[in-house]
Amino acid sequence: STLPSGMKVATESIGSPTCTVGLWIDVGSRYETANNNGVAHFLEHMFFKGTQKRSRNQLELEVENMGAHLNAYTSRETTVFYAKCLSKDVEKAIEILSDIVQNSKLDEQEIERERDVILREMEEVETNLQEVIFDHLHATAFQGTPLGRTILGPTANIKSMRRKDLTNFIQMHYSPGRIVLAGAGGIDHQQMKDLGEKYFTHLGRTDEPLLERDVSLKEPCRFTGGDVRIRDDLMPLCHVALAVETCGWKNADNIPLMIGNMAIGNWDRSMMGGKDLVSGLAVRFANQPAAHSFMSFNTNYSDTGLWGAYFIGEGPRMMEITDYVVREWIALCTKITDQEVERAKNILKANLRLQLDGTTPICEDIGRQMLAYGRRVPLEEFEYRIDNVNAAKVREVCTKYIYDRCPALAAIGPAVAVPDYASLRSEFYWLRL
Repeated sequence: STLPSGMKVATESIGSPTCTVGLWIDVGSRYETANNNGVAHFLEHMFFKGTQKRSRNQLELEVENMGAHLNAYTSRETTVFYAKCLSKDVEKAIEILSDIVQNSKLDEQEIERERDVILREMEEVETNLQEVIFDHLHATAFQGTPLGRTILGPTANIKSMRRKDLTNFIQMHYSPGRIVLAGAGGIDHQQMKDLGEKYFTHLGRTDEPLLERDVSLKEPCRFTGGDVRIRDDLMPLCHVALAVETCGWKNADNIPLMIGNMAIGNWDRSMMGGKDLVSGLAVRFANQPAAHSFMSFNTNYSDTGLWGAYFIGEGPRMMEITDYVVREWIALCTKITDQEVERAKNILKANLRLQLDGTTPICEDIGRQMLAYGRRVPLEEFEYRIDNVNAAKVREVCTKYIYDRCPALAAIGPAVAVPDYASLRSEFYWLRL
């Protein structure tokens, strides 16, 4: 449903004594400029630090007294605030969510305190190599565009962030037409609509003139093939992320790409199998003592995406290990069989159902799909679209995005043996099949 203000309300009732309700907001680090990069994440922190009618302690106490959990996260295109609570407390949870988003104090002292918290968080993130390498991958793949910036922002921006930067960002981006109120569990749709109208009254209306930044967001973020290597020969293992540009959420090519992603799969040393594994890349990794793990990924944004693999191995053998990955990708374009595609389709369908286990994942699914597609796509529709893909379609779509395309690469560690970019690029086509 769409409220008069423009805010969308979407729910799924599953007769549970608990529920998850939340706000999925079409705003993230992609909406920032070089000067205010980090402001969306800074705001996410500040919204929990007290409102006009609740102090920080009162807010925490009210949530604790309900036995609820209040949480939030920021991504490149989305900011989310959600609460898990008993079904009888749904009105209180929505009232608290509306209060923190509409009436936050953004107190100067709290801003100073939170500045230090975020700087410490940045130090922690620096120790998580997977997060670091994906930030570098975005920085090289989308260099010079908003998607290339990190979610936390540079240290200089965090140190110079002012209250005015936060209020400007709220006024510019927090409009009801860009917000989805989602709920799952023991809730009633009409009740959610009524609560949305009752509490979300200070967000303005969507008939405000379209802001300049909204227009610029529609421009695609340019993908640039390239690489970034941070060589540290003292590290025991080399971490590499390799990706090609794909499509946005709404593109029909997404389903064959997801199937290709499942066909590649993932593997690490804790998994048994060796030569008996079904993924060709897993077999190669299992029989290479220097290979430690790999994980395929398919990251989508509104108008672009990254499809690739994150893999870890011992430095001196990284040329061989990288070659394994690219060869399997080219095999997707040229010789994947119907049997392999059927297996990948079954894995994908099982994963789609298994991940909707509980009110929070369902609520997450509703909010994400409402922002991405403008509607909740039924699982049956996804399965129908998956079933209609055959091996020829997977080969066709993978050829379109992978074969003879420029990749983006990020490497950290003893990366001397990672192939140079010209050699890597030359592996993305075969002169004989």
